[in-house]
Amino acid sequence: MEKGRNIRNFSIIAHIDHGKSTLADRLLEFTGAVSEREMEKQILDSMDLEKERGITIKAHTVTLKYTSDEGETYTLNLIDTPGHVDFSYEVSRSLASCEGALLVVDATQGVEAQTVANAYLAAEHDLELIPVINKIDLPQADTDNVKAQIEDIIGISCDKAIPASAKQGIGTREILEAIIKYIPPPAGGDSKPLRALIFDSWFDNYKGVIVLVRIFDGVIRKGMKIRLMSNNKEFEVTEAGIFTPKPVLVKQLGHGEVGFIAAGIKNVRDTKIGDTITGVLKPATAPLPGYKEIKPMVYCGFYPTETHQYEILKEALDKLRLNDSSFHFEPETSVALGFGFRCGFLGLLHMDIIKERLEREFGLSLISTAPTVIYRVNDKKGEPLLIDSPAKMPQNIESIEEPYVNASIFVPEQYIGNILSLCQDKRGSQKGFSYVGNSRIMVVYELPLSEILWDFYDKLKSLSRGYASLDYEFSGYREAPLIKLDILINGNPVDALSLIVHKDKAYYKGRQVVEDLRKIIPRQMFEVIIQAAIGSKIIARESIKAMRKDVIAKCYGGDITRKRKLLEKQKEGKKKMKQIGKVEIPQEAFLAVLRVAK
Repeated sequence: MEKGRNIRNFSIIAHIDHGKSTLADRLLEFTGAVSEREMEKQILDSMDLEKERGITIKAHTVTLKYTSDEGETYTLNLIDTPGHVDFSYEVSRSLASCEGALLVVDATQGVEAQTVANAYLAAEHDLELIPVINKIDLPQADTDNVKAQIEDIIGISCDKAIPASAKQGIGTREILEAIIKYIPPPAGGDSKPLRALIFDSWFDNYKGVIVLVRIFDGVIRKGMKIRLMSNNKEFEVTEAGIFTPKPVLVKQLGHGEVGFIAAGIKNVRDTKIGDTITGVLKPATAPLPGYKEIKPMVYCGFYPTETHQYEILKEALDKLRLNDSSFHFEPETSVALGFGFRCGFLGLLHMDIIKERLEREFGLSLISTAPTVIYRVNDKKGEPLLIDSPAKMPQNIESIEEPYVNASIFVPEQYIGNILSLCQDKRGSQKGFSYVGNSRIMVVYELPLSEILWDFYDKLKSLSRGYASLDYEFSGYREAPLIKLDILINGNPVDALSLIVHKDKAYYKGRQVVEDLRKIIPRQMFEVIIQAAIGSKIIARESIKAMRKDVIAKCYGGDITRKRKLLEKQKEGKKKMKQIGKVEIPQEAFLAVLRVAK
C-alpha cells in the first residue's frame, strides 16, 4: 500500500458555470486516467440533466496517478462536489474529506455569491485553498482585477494563484504541481481504530448500497465487519475499491485514501451522508464531527394526470429515493386531484430535478401543487406543530412562524436600485451593503424563504440583465402574520389550491386567483361560483355562467305559456345539476395558483 505522505485529497469549488467540470476533465486527461478515445465533456457528470444544465448534482470521486516534475509518483484523490446551494450539506461533507481545494474563479465574471459561500465553507474545514483564475484565453478576461477581488472579498493571498484555461488545457501541469506542493498529506494511521466518513451513497441492483468513503484512521478490507455509528447497524464488507474513473477493486483502503465499499446494505437510508463507519472488533470511541440529519426545506405534492399512473409514480419515487437519501415522500389524497404524494426537497432546484427525472426516466405526466416551506404553528395550548401543507393547518392557532434565510447578492452598481426594490417587495430587511472592487456591490438581506421560492431568482436575473448572483443559507424561524387562503368551487374548498399567505397580501392574491380560475375553468351546463375565503369570510368571488341549450327553438309561435313551461323545466334541471354536478379542474388552474404564489 502506498504511504500516506504521497496522497493528496482535494476538491474543486466554484460558482456555477465557472469551469469546474471542464477543469476536472483536463486533470483526468493530463494524468492519463481516461484515454483520448474515452474522453467526453463533463465526464464526471453522469446524468444528462447535469450536462444540459451545466451543474453537478451528485458528488463523484476519482483517483489519479501523477508523476511530479521531481520524478515522484503521487495518488491524487479528486472529490467532485455538487455545485448548488441546495446541496450545501453534501458539499460540506465532501470538503470535510479533503485537505485542500482548488478555488476556481472565472477571469471574465470575477468573484460571485457561491464563490464566497464555498470559500468560507472550505475555510471552516481549515482547507488549503489554491486560487485558479480560469478562462484566461477569453478576450474580456481581467486576471489582475479578479486577483484583487479574491484578496479583498475572500481574504486569501493570490501569490500562488494559477492563471489557467480549462478549455485550452493552459495551466494544468502548474495546477497539479501546486496540489502536491501546497496541499498537506493526510494525517492519521493504519494502526488506529477505523474511522471512515460517508460522503455519498447510491443503490446498485446487484451489490446493494455502494458507499463513497474517506478513511481518516485505520484500514477497511474485504470480509471485515463494520458498524454505522449513527444507527449502530452492522454489516460485512463484500468489496472495496477506487474509481479511476472506472471502478477498480483493491484489497484494502488505508488511512488517507478515498474509495467505495459494498457491504450488502439493502436500504440507502441506513447510509446517511456525514455518518462515521467504524470496525466491530476494534471500534472508535467517537465519530467524526459535523454529522447532522438532512431535513427537507421545501414541500410540494406530485399527482399523476392519469389515475392509472399512480402505481407507476409510486414505483418511480421508490427507485429515485434509492439514489437520493435526502428526498422524502409520503402518500397524500386530494379531493380535486385524487391520489398522489407529498414530497420533501432540499430546495427548488432539487424539486425541479426530481420532477424532470420522473417525467423523463419513467414517462410520467405530473401535476405539481404550489411548493410550500415548513411552517411552525403554535396552537392555543402552546404546543409547536410543523406543517408542510396548507391542508394540515389546525383550527386554533396562537401564532405562525416561517423560515428565514440570509441571502448574499452580488450585482453591478448600475442595477442595485432594482435589486433593493425587489428585496423590499419580498419583505426583506437589509443586513449588509459593501462595494466589491470598483463597480460591483455585495448586499446581504434577510428574507422569508417562502418569498424566494418561485420567481425571485428569475426576477433577480432579469432586473440585472443576468449579472446578479445569489447564495443563501437558512437562518431560523420568525413569527409572521400569516393566514390560510382557501379557494372554494361552488362552496366546496379545493385543498390543492389553498395557500398560506401574508395577511397584507391576502386580498390581492385571493382576487388574482379567482380571476385567473374564471378564465381557465371551462364552462359547465350549470353556473360555477369561484370564491376566495379567509376562514368563513369571502374576500373575492367570480362566476362562470352556465352553457344554455335553446329549448324553445322548436316552438314556432304558439302560446307563450308553452315556452315558459319549457324554460322553467330547464331552470329546475340546472338547479339539480348544480347540486350534483362535478367541476373538472384542468391542470392550468394549478399553474395559475403557482403564478400567483410567486
